[in-house]
Amino acid sequence: MNPIKKEKDAIRRECAERRNSMPAEERALFSQKIVEVATNLVSFRHADIILLYAPIKSEIDVMPIFDIAKSKGKRVAFPKCNLEDRTMKFHFIDSLDELEVCAYGIREPKENAPIYDPEESSGSVLCFVPGLAFDVYGYRLGYGKGYYDKFMNKFTGSTIGLAFTHQIMPSLPKGKFDKHCDVMITEKGIKTLKIEK
Repeated sequence: MNPIKKEKDAIRRECAERRNSMPAEERALFSQKIVEVATNLVSFRHADIILLYAPIKSEIDVMPIFDIAKSKGKRVAFPKCNLEDRTMKFHFIDSLDELEVCAYGIREPKENAPIYDPEESSGSVLCFVPGLAFDVYGYRLGYGKGYYDKFMNKFTGSTIGLAFTHQIMPSLPKGKFDKHCDVMITEKGIKTLKIEK
């Protein structure tokens, strides 16, 4: 096995166990704090389009961001995965009822929902990014399928990583296709990212 993959898999297991062991009340409280910080960002206030995701398992509950964004007249899109080439496209929805459980048990928009096309969509775009772990430079470790890595390498808007504090590592093993988030938010607020030397 590739040594970097082996190291990443070990970190994934450790971070998943740590997150799963959080008391439900603590997870709910920390999620609420993260949502509050995220929706008070200047970049959120000025964004016309929000790219969100539906949480699974013990991930941060980001769904209140949808309601806040819609109440402010923003368009919100969720990712839909293509299992064949492991890419994803974001589709706009008007109600969370439009999401259905699809690949990997993730709630996704229907195939016929309007697609977010960066070349046709005008205005400021903000993408919230999930992860099992992040490091102090903003690099992330997902579930290992590469969907967000591929998307982030082409995305030109702002990316915001959301994580509980215990998901932040001093550094993560990374490959040439890994891209860091522009901003990191934890339950303690906005995290100042270090610049790589």
